[in-house]
Amino acid sequence: MLRVLILGGIGDAVELAAKVANIHGIEAITSLAGSTRKPNLPLGNVRIGGFGGVAGLTTYLREMHIDLLIDATHPFADQISANAAIAAEEVGIPRLMVVRPPWEKLEGDNWLEVENNLAAAAALSNQSQRVFLTIGRQEIATFANLAEIWFLMRMIDPPDADAIVPAGLIISDRGPFNLEKEQEILLKYNIDTIVSKNSGGSATYPKIIAARKLGIKVVMVKRPPIPPGEQVPDVESAVKWLLDLTGGEK
Repeated sequence: MLRVLILGGIGDAVELAAKVANIHGIEAITSLAGSTRKPNLPLGNVRIGGFGGVAGLTTYLREMHIDLLIDATHPFADQISANAAIAAEEVGIPRLMVVRPPWEKLEGDNWLEVENNLAAAAALSNQSQRVFLTIGRQEIATFANLAEIWFLMRMIDPPDADAIVPAGLIISDRGPFNLEKEQEILLKYNIDTIVSKNSGGSATYPKIIAARKLGIKVVMVKRPPIPPGEQVPDVESAVKWLLDLTGGEK
């Protein structure tokens, strides 16, 4: 029995764990960072919480006799991806990254692409008045000093009680979202700008389509660099990688 550790953080990890459960001769453990208070738990063995950096992850891989590592974390979870690359090399096991393609700017899109959230906040000054902020709860403090802007902030969990929060309204919701409701939100709150990470995938893309249709500007935060290594764009390709590597059967 081979053991694969799936580093989760997006829906792809849940889907992958369900598919791996049907592969003969492979046991999966899915690790979630714990940043979401009520995550959608994948099928099979699950652990929640950090590893304690490279050293902690390396120790875990050895103690749990992990044979394969699949990094299916969020495209912006660059620290754990970097740690995974180092730890897998240290232990000497194969590593695969599931990297869903980023969204591409299409005709009709009004995008301003920026390097990070600080640059996004700077881009809003003196240009936007009502902003739909869709970057999650952990980095909203970056925008708190923009007192002249009203923010509609959507996140899975509400921020901590002592969090620094921009002026505006917080709504808690989890994707996938649909186009009709995204358009309704943009119109209801008279949004003139969206701030979004380029996460890729279909679950949150309807807001980008809605912005295109309504002529609303999008400040798009580019992805951080990922470590070198083998990567695939989707879950099906990850399953094929496992089958090719192990000779397993569904």
